[in-house]
Amino acid sequence: MSLLTEGRVEAIWLKRAHRGPMDPASQATLIEGQGLEGNVDRSRRRQVSLIEHEAWTRCLAEVQATADPARRRANILLRGISLAHTRGRVLVIGATRLMIGGELTPCERMEEVAPGLQAAMRPEWRGGVFAQVLTGGVIRIGDTAAWDLAARIV
Repeated sequence: MSLLTEGRVEAIWLKRAHRGPMDPASQATLIEGQGLEGNVDRSRRRQVSLIEHEAWTRCLAEVQATADPARRRANILLRGISLAHTRGRVLVIGATRLMIGGELTPCERMEEVAPGLQAAMRPEWRGGVFAQVLTGGVIRIGDTAAWDLAARIV
């Protein structure tokens, strides 16, 4: 496996109920073929959701707002790794492997966070990505996130 180290896990959130609060966690368990243990709103395709710190910060700057990234309602916040146009790529976090399934389209709930945020998140996949768990295990805040350059599943 050929890896290029690019980023780190900055935050992890679990959602207990549909439209419920995002609970911060210092670690979480990814279950192969299922998603994050204890998280609702997961499907066969959308098992886990990820956003990048830099994209969130750019979007908020564009709409002149401040907001906790938990308001995006994603499961994992990464810093230092670009998620734009990564469908089919494999992301390694700690000992786990995630296959990026596609872009997360920002919904109208982003307008509740800040006016104009939904539109600001649309370009360049700034709303994040969804992924399927190829290899499960425990992830922790501070874990390295890197692309597996040898793997590409399309």
